[in-house]
Amino acid sequence: MKRPFLMQMMPIVVGGLLLSGCMTNEENMTTAPDAGGEGGASSSNDTTLTIAQGSDMVSFDVHDHSNTSTEAIHVNMFSYLVKNDVEGEGIVPDLATDWELVDDETWQFTLRDDAVFHNGDPVTAEDVKFTLERVAKDNTLQEHENYRQINEVEVIDDHTFLIHTNGPQPVMLNRLSRLGSGILPKDYIEENGWDHFLQEPVGSGPYQFVEWVRDDRVVLERFDDYFGGDVAVWDQLVFRSIPESSTRVGEVIAGGVDIAMNIAPIDWNRVNENEGTSIVEGQTNRTMMLVPNHREEYPTSDPLVREAIDLAIDNQALLDNLMGGSGTPTLTRVNPGNFGANEALHGEYRYDPDRAKELLEEAGYGDGLELTLHSPDGRYLQDRETTEVIAGMLSEIGIDVKIDFMEWSAYVDLRDAHEQKDLYLIGLTGSLWDAAHQLRHHTSMVAEDHIGYSNEEFDQIYLEAEVNMDEAEREQQYIDLQTMADEELINIMLFQLDSFYAVNDRIQFEPRLDEMWRVEEITLSE
Repeated sequence: MKRPFLMQMMPIVVGGLLLSGCMTNEENMTTAPDAGGEGGASSSNDTTLTIAQGSDMVSFDVHDHSNTSTEAIHVNMFSYLVKNDVEGEGIVPDLATDWELVDDETWQFTLRDDAVFHNGDPVTAEDVKFTLERVAKDNTLQEHENYRQINEVEVIDDHTFLIHTNGPQPVMLNRLSRLGSGILPKDYIEENGWDHFLQEPVGSGPYQFVEWVRDDRVVLERFDDYFGGDVAVWDQLVFRSIPESSTRVGEVIAGGVDIAMNIAPIDWNRVNENEGTSIVEGQTNRTMMLVPNHREEYPTSDPLVREAIDLAIDNQALLDNLMGGSGTPTLTRVNPGNFGANEALHGEYRYDPDRAKELLEEAGYGDGLELTLHSPDGRYLQDRETTEVIAGMLSEIGIDVKIDFMEWSAYVDLRDAHEQKDLYLIGLTGSLWDAAHQLRHHTSMVAEDHIGYSNEEFDQIYLEAEVNMDEAEREQQYIDLQTMADEELINIMLFQLDSFYAVNDRIQFEPRLDEMWRVEEITLSE
């Protein structure tokens, strides 16, 4: 089928990639007391690694954000009880040396005895109790829903503790390896307060805090007393925030940045044809989607309107025209590789603009409809361009889309305040590697406040699955829930995203499926 609007939209897409500088606002600078020198050091030496992201991190509060690009920095500062090697061994030790399931509701852990925080305090079971009970008990924190399953952490001695759960928890180890479970320094926070910690954060990871200049850079430096030994290849890490893909590319080519993420196809040849730089491709666990508002005052609360939007979007055309053909259309945000993925929905999409027009007529919008679509600009690969092309597709069926492009921090604030209008574009991942994480967002525990959606049957099946220790039964429950989510179009799925990085050839770098910057894995090329 011909899609003439795509040809009209592509010059806009190409023309939108304008070079822009990254300004520093010194009023937004947060600096450790002993930090010295320039934070944005050149990446041309063998001791500094500079990475460019499309957006800034949002907070040092490990419990009060749900942002992958923030966690990708945190994993170098904070240690966890366990790590999840999703492409290898699975759950492996970090701060915990061993663990066992004592009974269906009790886990026992032993901590290593040589771990210290960046301020010199030892890491103890009291720090674990402080960290996990904070997020488990405070329902105002964004990560609370992922840790409310913890009832109590019982300290046995400095290096032994029990985690008591509310019912069986088949994915407890996965929870303890992900966002929200980085262990915090109890004494440091209680003595100095949360505001002080957020300005001068302390963890126990291989790198320690130097400074954060908001919307510009985060700087970390090697921590010589890291319990894991000398894994810090680099003396200093610089994470720069550069929203424009073409600007990130320019920095890599000029030698100011070693690795830049989310590089648009229009820039691939520019990188590959430059001596000393290359494009590196990696798959992600991220799904791009439109999130409709289900509250009655919005047209998107009508299932007919949501179905019309879904049928108006040619998912494969988005990938072919904007992503160089990479990525995979999908009808679920639980991708293969996550426990419980409904693979019958992956690789599939629906496209029928004629039927979409009929549905709008049935919904009472035969004369047209106007919707607001909020979109980040620079956070995800081709996010602006994706939004523009989707708006063009919707215009073909009679929906006039008002696009609201937003800088990432303002976009996050809008979502967190639940003030979005009809639709927003977002890319979500699943750090639990279990469908429980992705499907939680469709339960009334999350979705009712966020988008005005609730479904008692969905909630019941989800809560039963969450405590089901029978893997086969739990897997089928997850598969059924994804079918329900697709039928109701709770979200309108687009595609599983691949990611592209511009990399200086002096760097040996293999992208991670979880999109974390595990810097000990990034080395100098031999």
